[in-house]
Amino acid sequence: MFFLLEVPDWLANSAVGVARSVGLALITVILGFWLANRVADLIGSIMKKREMDETLRPFIVSLVRTVFKIFVLVTAAATLGIETTSFAAALGAVFLAIGMALQGSLANFAGGFLMLVFRPFKVGDLIEAQGFLGVVKEIQIFNTIILTLDNKTVIIPNGPLSNGTITNVTQQDEIRVDMTFGISYDSSIDEARRVIQEVANSCEHIPNPGKTDIFVGELADSSVNFVVRPWAKPAHFWDVYFYMHENIKKEFDKAGVSMPYPQMDVHVNQVKG
Repeated sequence: MFFLLEVPDWLANSAVGVARSVGLALITVILGFWLANRVADLIGSIMKKREMDETLRPFIVSLVRTVFKIFVLVTAAATLGIETTSFAAALGAVFLAIGMALQGSLANFAGGFLMLVFRPFKVGDLIEAQGFLGVVKEIQIFNTIILTLDNKTVIIPNGPLSNGTITNVTQQDEIRVDMTFGISYDSSIDEARRVIQEVANSCEHIPNPGKTDIFVGELADSSVNFVVRPWAKPAHFWDVYFYMHENIKKEFDKAGVSMPYPQMDVHVNQVKG
């Protein structure tokens, strides 16, 4: 025999009210998060169409998305009947605890903000920082993404990046390409200098070959070392570097200028029995 327990009206009404509130809160969160992503993407598209700063764009989009989602959570809490003042206080306490636990992340946020204010580099610049050399692809809230010359994506936290040494290779219009070439003591210094200058003149990526420094920098143990310093656009650094090394060797061979290399003399003494 089954006994049907009659549910009191107040309990049924309370259950229906709670279910309705929870449902509305879930709908608010789902639609709110979807709208937050849409609004952030729309702002990013508008900034891109108006050709606004590529360095600032990802930072603002990420910040808008995060703030919008926090607002959605507060609204969902209000839908559940939680007082927003109490929720804000609780949320503040949670953020304080999280902040204490994630001090590094807050430092990264502050570092990203400082870099956007002082602009040591921008998107598209070639920089050397934290042991990596690459092109800046994006500056986010907590991290900066660079693409190395061998096409590797490196994510660097903004905190250490903003506090460390940054070499901005592309900030100047031209940079110097330092190289060293050795010739043997039997070769002519004047002839070697002439050959090096002609190679510099023939390189299309050296805009002003007449500015190229070519001088004897060292009388080493087995070679006379030339210090060669042409100037080039930052984007053509490696083009100039590889071109000069290959073609100077070829032209030295044609001109009879020898380049020393390690040699070993072996002397065999024959012992007569």
